[in-house]
Amino acid sequence: MPLADFWMRLVAYIIDVVLLSVAIFVLSIPGIVVVFRRIDDVALYSDTDPTPVFTHFFVPFLLLELGIIILGMIVYYLYDVEFMHRTGQTIGKKAMKIRVVPLDPALTLTRGMAFRRYLVQYVCGSVVPFFNYLDGLWQLWDKPYQQTLHDKAAQTVVVKVSA
Repeated sequence: MPLADFWMRLVAYIIDVVLLSVAIFVLSIPGIVVVFRRIDDVALYSDTDPTPVFTHFFVPFLLLELGIIILGMIVYYLYDVEFMHRTGQTIGKKAMKIRVVPLDPALTLTRGMAFRRYLVQYVCGSVVPFFNYLDGLWQLWDKPYQQTLHDKAAQTVVVKVSA
């Protein structure tokens, strides 16, 4: 099967990120509303003591951020790993007519392979600075399979789908 090129993969990734970002934002709205409603309460406190502002606004705000990060990891896992395990395609990959398949054609794509892709792409990419760029650009010089680092970790390739 012909391999998917860089631009096809990039557009599929952008489609997926936009969809997931909207979903995470919508799921985060209740927490955002609760935290930002506290701004009015904080305004009632004295200017001389910053402790109430810190404990009543900044700590909940930081917890909200942590919650959104955890929610994002869960949503990305459910979307990426489960779609990948079932069909080898996310919505973005379907739109671009590409699919993830095992490097060894005798194997089928397992949840473990999809999970390894997720760990390297999203978890490492969230923790290691600039890793996402290196991971995504790796396919430009990888020969002969044009694999990214998350493809290498999972022993997968991305191919064009006919029809």
